[in-house]
Amino acid sequence: MNNNTLKSKTVFLYGILGIPIAFLGFPLYIYLPTFYVEHIGLSVGFVGIILLITRLIDMIIDPFIGRFCDIYSTKFNIIFISSIFLVFGLFFLIKPVYYNYFWLFLFSIITYISYSFVLIPYLSLNSILSNNESENTKLAFSREIFIIIGVLISLLIPYIFLVSDDSKKSLELLLYTILIIFPIILTIFYIKLKSLEIKNKNIISDNFFKSLKTFFINYPHHKKLFFAFLLNNLANALPATLFLFFVKYVLVLEEKTGLFLIIYFLSAIITFPIWIKLSNKISKKSTWILSIIIAISAFSFVPFLSEGDFFYFAIICAITGMCLGADMALPSSIQADVANETKQKNQDITGVLFGFWAMITKLSLSLAVAISFISLEFTNFETQNINQLSILAIIFLYSILPILFKLLSIIFLLKYKVTK
Repeated sequence: MNNNTLKSKTVFLYGILGIPIAFLGFPLYIYLPTFYVEHIGLSVGFVGIILLITRLIDMIIDPFIGRFCDIYSTKFNIIFISSIFLVFGLFFLIKPVYYNYFWLFLFSIITYISYSFVLIPYLSLNSILSNNESENTKLAFSREIFIIIGVLISLLIPYIFLVSDDSKKSLELLLYTILIIFPIILTIFYIKLKSLEIKNKNIISDNFFKSLKTFFINYPHHKKLFFAFLLNNLANALPATLFLFFVKYVLVLEEKTGLFLIIYFLSAIITFPIWIKLSNKISKKSTWILSIIIAISAFSFVPFLSEGDFFYFAIICAITGMCLGADMALPSSIQADVANETKQKNQDITGVLFGFWAMITKLSLSLAVAISFISLEFTNFETQNINQLSILAIIFLYSILPILFKLLSIIFLLKYKVTK
């Protein structure tokens, strides 16, 4: 680990890789399914099943990727090599040679797994480049700021070029943008920061399961952090999954969707410095809990919204967007502190921990989709002629259920004792 004080330049250079990472993640979830159904001509049901299977496979192997990153090579080398496979997979996923299900499955697997091989070591570098908890926070906030900037850019580009309604043109436009910016940012990131990574000699050589079991035996109190993280992620994933439905069917403001998203993400960027200062004064855990309480307070008004309530929902988007910054960066900063704790006791399993946290994040997204769409299926949900029961279900799943999950996450956090 670097023994010098972390420089602002290092914090900036670490964060900028978040832009292409956001670019690579966002299009896959938003445009890819529609593209393969509308333009390639594959069945919507089979496309859904294939993407679900590939994401589940990707989720399951995340901790093993983390274990691999701990034992073999350096994090920077893994990120650089995996990026080549990622761009290769993404290119042929968006530019298929054969229009069939096997092609979608093969290049989805290559793309998702390569993405995980980039993301997990990138996240774990947070604890490797830093020397203390304050530096962990700076790196985490830098990364999340640039990720949000990347999401905003990827949201705006199809609208700027007037292709947002066409999944094929949107995907191609985002692909060409990635092919330009990703190699440039990756090269700067690799050349400027690689020398700061010193390979830790205290790596535990156990397999993933044994490493994780040993971790929970030695640090049982951290289980509460994992549960809080899962519940809070699930609470965030449900509104993300149902956002388009809520705006379209409850507010009936589909044309304002992009504006709501811009308000949400811009609010997050603006308030990042406030959360950093606050976390230094009252602790990361207390700041995270405060941000959750504020988000719950704002979201408690959502069930009372009705058709045409643009102004009120815009305010809610702004307030919850402000909380997004804390919700994204503080948990990962605390996770970096936990990883550092294992390194200080010569039990370094940084990659395993960040791989496990990545798996929890993907699990929460999968659970959110499952809970949302299965519940709506029972209400006889129809896009063309939506019934009142489906609307009530969307309101409950979008706002009330996430509030309950966030309250549970607060309970776990209050019981969680942060170790120094």
